[in-house]
Amino acid sequence: MAMTNLLSAPSPLTFSHKPTSLLSLYLKNPSLLSLTTPSLKTLKSRPTTATQSKGDDSADVPDRLISAVCYFYPFFDGIQYGKYVITQFAPIQALIQPLVPAIRAFKSFPFNGFLVFLTLYFVVVRNPNFSRYVRFNTMQAIVLDVLLIFPDLLERIFNPRDGLGLDLMRSVDSTVFLYLLVCLIYGSSSCLFGQLPRLPIVAEAADRQVR
Repeated sequence: MAMTNLLSAPSPLTFSHKPTSLLSLYLKNPSLLSLTTPSLKTLKSRPTTATQSKGDDSADVPDRLISAVCYFYPFFDGIQYGKYVITQFAPIQALIQPLVPAIRAFKSFPFNGFLVFLTLYFVVVRNPNFSRYVRFNTMQAIVLDVLLIFPDLLERIFNPRDGLGLDLMRSVDSTVFLYLLVCLIYGSSSCLFGQLPRLPIVAEAADRQVR
């Protein structure tokens, strides 16, 4: 019975009073108009949402791919520092194995590293046609490769054969290689996801070169 009453059509509402016009309400109480009508100052203070254009650090798919590939350059150039780590740890060896053909091609000519350096710097970094995203990531890879001069000079100067000096040099080489590997994974993966990686030690130097 109660359900029948709920589903039945409601009876029409009746009003005993005559409708009051807005004009009469305003004449009786002018302040009502300020409650119902927004002021011009309120309309001006409302924030407007506008579509922002892509900034200099934004990246489309080609920019992401170019930037990600650039981080292979310092890794290939410093692969020799991983001679101790790669032989001792099978997971790292399995990770590097697919890159062996590219590493051999890179190392096949003694001046490949220098030619790649010149190409990346003058063709990409100094080219305003590329986005800042590409130029910044390329410059980070170049600075990272330039830093490899220091462990190379250290190894050439001391060149220990055995003992504590050899153990120390192995630690330095392994640290350099792991740093290059982390930079490769972090830099390339960040670029593929459209993020801007900032590598420790080299990011500030890259910022100064790219405007």
